[in-house]
Amino acid sequence: MTPRINIVTLGVADIQRARGFYERLGLKASSASNEQVAFFDANGVVLALFGHDALADDAHVEVSPPKPFRGMTLAWNAESEAEADAIVDHAVSCGATLVKKPVKVFWGGYSGYFADPDGHLWEVACNPYFPISPEGRVQLP
Repeated sequence: MTPRINIVTLGVADIQRARGFYERLGLKASSASNEQVAFFDANGVVLALFGHDALADDAHVEVSPPKPFRGMTLAWNAESEAEADAIVDHAVSCGATLVKKPVKVFWGGYSGYFADPDGHLWEVACNPYFPISPEGRVQLP
């Protein structure tokens, strides 16, 4: 078996609203998208949007209201502090909520957070220890 993460699915309250947000953010919906699900190519990982309750039902877990902090974040790594600032500013202009303005952080990088319209946290970071490849992917040491 080869470990891999191919698709990250976010449970959302309104697929069309969430799809609009991610399209404004700059992602392009795949033609495989429909009224029940939206798919976006996020540079090798697929970001999917699916109804919150339908996702719980599909997984056979109890439906419960989303908590403000869900114990996970998605990360968007930038090549510079200025790019990280620009990404966060753009996300807010698209309808995201600013959670933490990017600042220099204890581990030696630069990081901030925004939440999408459904409260999913995104960290935007410039990490000098994880360079970005020409294809836009994080390179681990």
